[in-house]
Amino acid sequence: MIPFSPPHIDQEIIDEVTAALRSGWITTGPRTKQFEKDLSEYNGNPNTLCLNSATAGLEIVLRWFGVGPGDEVIVPAYTYSATANVVMHTGARPVFCDVKAEDFNIDPKKLESLITERTKVIMPVDFGGMPCDFDAINSFVKRADIQAQFKARGEVQEKLGRILILSDAAHSIGARYQGKMTGSLTDVSVFSFHAVKNLTTAEGGAVALNLPEPFDNKAIYDYLCIATLHGQNKDALAKMQKGNWKYDIIEPGYKCNMTDIMAAIGLVELRRYESKTLPRRKQIFDRYKEVLSQYSWAELAPYETDEKISSYHLFPLRIRGIAEAKRDAIMQKIFDKDVSVNVHFIPVPMMKFYKEMGYSIDQFPVTYDNFSREISLPVFIDLSDEQVEEVLAAVIEAVETSI
Repeated sequence: MIPFSPPHIDQEIIDEVTAALRSGWITTGPRTKQFEKDLSEYNGNPNTLCLNSATAGLEIVLRWFGVGPGDEVIVPAYTYSATANVVMHTGARPVFCDVKAEDFNIDPKKLESLITERTKVIMPVDFGGMPCDFDAINSFVKRADIQAQFKARGEVQEKLGRILILSDAAHSIGARYQGKMTGSLTDVSVFSFHAVKNLTTAEGGAVALNLPEPFDNKAIYDYLCIATLHGQNKDALAKMQKGNWKYDIIEPGYKCNMTDIMAAIGLVELRRYESKTLPRRKQIFDRYKEVLSQYSWAELAPYETDEKISSYHLFPLRIRGIAEAKRDAIMQKIFDKDVSVNVHFIPVPMMKFYKEMGYSIDQFPVTYDNFSREISLPVFIDLSDEQVEEVLAAVIEAVETSI
């Protein structure tokens, strides 16, 4: 069976994890701090906080910004549930926005009709690793008429004076937009290092801070370190210094720090990301495109344009002229050929919890159309050239015997 997206665990990673285990630092320590510095250097943003998940990162930023009951946060209807769930955790209300047909990303042209005085944050999602239209989104929240609708609640919101852009960049580490790296494209970006991601730490995530003046990103980083470790004003590394055992709790914080065992994996993954991971994933994308573009039924999403370069995380194939049931039947035929495929994603408004809240996928026709015809093909660096051809053969036969 050709798997969908297994992690690449080799001897280099095993050796680094072993070294972490033998060092005595297995929770947050020197490797986590080094990983944070390396990520900031790679992405070109001032400060980065590593945590145990991207979900934790999204939620802690919402809470730092003062989002709570009565507020609204705009998210794309086409995303994983975590993007909306974190909004629910704060007591705020997710407001879903339809996406663009070509690249699955939030449609900036549809934002204006969703803005109210309760809107505090917009959370675009870089679907499949392709950056959103950040020039349009960033300039939109700075428009005088949009800023005039913003009703700040609390010191942080007053300091920004506008809607915060919190990018769900779970898929897009290593992607570029106008020559800049994801992580430095807007106010705050959050990466995922889950096992299926391009760059993994088994679980894990990172908050890339890139807030404008007069914000002090280092001071915010320092605060978030406290907020994500029980509100404790010293971490284990600091308390181990001679005579520095005494600490205080300054707020009832959360527990979502990254461990050095996780960071050990990430340090190796990041060192070879540009030289090994991204080039191999691009090769697979290019071969899929080369073959599938010959078929009139294949609708392919862009992954490189004049302005954008994807991180090559997902290869979403859409089949023209079919409905959801036919897509499911095609997928089953592919599975029967021992090839794993997937769907990204079942839109959040289609989920039971959100349907019972009153959301309806009927309000998001582009989202539903993309979902109903989408099949994600396997992409991972250990996928051999021979396996790529097997995937293509299975997909082509499944489609052509079904339509």
